[in-house]
Amino acid sequence: MTLNGTAAYGGRVDLPPLVAAAVAAARDSGFALSCLPAQGELLRLLAAGVGPGVIGETGTGFGVGLAWLASGAGPDARLVSVERDPTAAAAARAVFDGAPNVEVVTGDWTDLAGFGPFDLLVLDGGGQGKGGGQALEPAEWLRPGGVVVIDDFTPIDGWPPRYGDEPDAARLHWLRHPQLLASEVRVTPEMATIVATYPGPM
Repeated sequence: MTLNGTAAYGGRVDLPPLVAAAVAAARDSGFALSCLPAQGELLRLLAAGVGPGVIGETGTGFGVGLAWLASGAGPDARLVSVERDPTAAAAARAVFDGAPNVEVVTGDWTDLAGFGPFDLLVLDGGGQGKGGGQALEPAEWLRPGGVVVIDDFTPIDGWPPRYGDEPDAARLHWLRHPQLLASEVRVTPEMATIVATYPGPM
């Protein structure tokens, strides 16, 4: 979830219908932390490659990122997102009321594990290891060939990447993870996303 992400949709008239509905729900509730439009476009592209698979997301918010995923996913894909705030989860469920392949669960991010393994997993509200939080183990969550996505990094401008005055431990965790093939994708001049594939047991 991105600071002032909801505001970035101001003036956009070309949004997929589900995304427009989720953005409206976020605005109506004063929720500022939606994913950026550029990140959403990346999620839509990645979801389109899943086919009849399972897509998971931690941290639904009011459903903007999930709406981008649902807008790209095929009709046989199953999408599950978990949100710990009951009010936000209820609002997101209303956005996806007409989408039978989308489920919003109220709970901790770890509750999402029971819906896997995943072909595409977006870590936006837990499991990414930022801020000293727990980072999940890809082999326990992803199918072989599955992809994990972690957003809201500043682009790398040196090595090792830094967060403040220290090496960026969360980013290095994913870029150097022995179970993953990972890369950083710049989605705007100021923001980057890590996209990593779990090829299976090595």
